Amino acid sequence: MSRRAFITLAGGAVGWSALAAHAQQQSMPVVGFLTIGPSTERSIVPFREGLADAGYVQGRNLTVEYSTGGPQAAPISSRAASLVARPVSAIFVIGTEAALAAKAATTSIPIVFVTGDDPVARGLVAALNKPGGNVTGVSFVSAALASKRLQLLRSLVPRAGLIGLLSDTSPESRQQSSEAQVAARSLAQQLIVHSVATDDEIDAAFADFVQRKADALLIAGGPFLFGRGSRLATLAERHAIPAIYTFRNFAPGGLISYGANFSDTVHQGGIYIGRVLRGEKPANLPVLQPTKFELVINAKTAKALGLELSPTLLALADEVIE
Repeated sequence: MSRRAFITLAGGAVGWSALAAHAQQQSMPVVGFLTIGPSTERSIVPFREGLADAGYVQGRNLTVEYSTGGPQAAPISSRAASLVARPVSAIFVIGTEAALAAKAATTSIPIVFVTGDDPVARGLVAALNKPGGNVTGVSFVSAALASKRLQLLRSLVPRAGLIGLLSDTSPESRQQSSEAQVAARSLAQQLIVHSVATDDEIDAAFADFVQRKADALLIAGGPFLFGRGSRLATLAERHAIPAIYTFRNFAPGGLISYGANFSDTVHQGGIYIGRVLRGEKPANLPVLQPTKFELVINAKTAKALGLELSPTLLALADEVIE
């Protein structure tokens, strides 16, 4: 074989190898990961673990296209449309507004959501057991737990005359606020209610809680407040206000949290993505409910606030942070 022929043959082999690798990459399904706010390790890790349980590993037989929020991010509707135009094989979304944006962008690409809202009331699915269409997911029903959080807060601060209630302007947060107010009326509990959409409004709300001598604080979950866990815990600590939160991500600096295990719900969502990639239809996959709830108490914060944790409350806790 001549040197020129060998070089030509070798070059052709390299070219075919590159084409084969490109074809393999192109054949891998691409999943869009869409959120209103920034994604964190708490959402990405359990999502990947759920995918792995379903037989999909990022970089091996799956590609994930992340589209997360932030100060410079495009509107959620534009980012949803970009994923559809890519195109992707399925879309995983966290939060109701992201799910609605994805649903508005496509009626054919499977969508799996994780939300604390009522997916039927918000028009995401026709019914929990038979969603219909191209959308299904996991709902961690935060609003239904609002009255339970109020009861836990009252057991922690039994002499609370005034309790502050802080929510953001999202529908799910407003729904939690409404549920808490109904529960408060049944218990003859006075509330100071604030709904916030900016950091300045958070500061103003806390100033009002302090001025009116709120004895405790109930914080409703929502996309805006969820992304400001450290800020809220710092303000509550600075003003010595015992507070209960929706998710455990507040607990390391806050006092107490009670709700569905967020990581577990995202994990279930990752498994659902794997199932739709294998050909199952979202229309036939029922909306899942939480399987794990957790009560987390920060004993260190309780001590700093001069609160005595009853043996009953400690026995109920899934985790006590010392």
